Amino acid sequence: MADHRFEPHKPEEREDWLLSYADMITLLLAFFVLLLSMSKIDAVKYEKVQGGLAKEVGGHDVVQPIDQLKSEVNAAVRGLKLNEDQVSLGTDDRGLVLELDGGTFFEPGSAQLAPQYLPALIAMARSLNSQRYSGFQIEVDGHTDDTNVSTPVYPSNWELSASRATMVVRLFIQTGIAPDRLEAVGFADTRPKVANRDASGHPLPANEAINRRVTIHIFPR
Repeated sequence: MADHRFEPHKPEEREDWLLSYADMITLLLAFFVLLLSMSKIDAVKYEKVQGGLAKEVGGHDVVQPIDQLKSEVNAAVRGLKLNEDQVSLGTDDRGLVLELDGGTFFEPGSAQLAPQYLPALIAMARSLNSQRYSGFQIEVDGHTDDTNVSTPVYPSNWELSASRATMVVRLFIQTGIAPDRLEAVGFADTRPKVANRDASGHPLPANEAINRRVTIHIFPR
């Protein structure tokens, strides 16, 4: 019978590495909290970083809501055969930016939506009303050129730009989007994309058309 007294003693497994690992995770967390407190959050970049971490660390791809929403809106625009001059879709540091050409979607000098383009807006609203995007806020901004407007309905460009933004918001509400997710703002001609006039003060019709627009900002709450 073997004498177990002379068998080599197996050392117990040490778990000291867990302490070092926990310290490292804590330091990383503190580092990212510090960065977050000192910087402005870019929602689009944040989702890309989050997706990259999930792929590198977790080994799986993550479909980000902003990217998915952008694809759906793009599909809706393509399905209605609207070109980039009529509708453009991009991103900024808050989220998605959907820009509607004022001359396409509204009657001249009016906040009345052009009937032939209502299906386009309804299709976009239905995408935004999906449950997966319920955490997104929607801000609709109206913009005009610097041509003076003075009618009983729209005494100035302020009323016209605000009415156009409000009309889009009303359509979104009618499509089912919760009112507390929506905001309408009128900027008149105070935020042009390009100059309305040349150096001599003469109007630039092509530029004025660019500045007449409604911009829809879609960003996480």
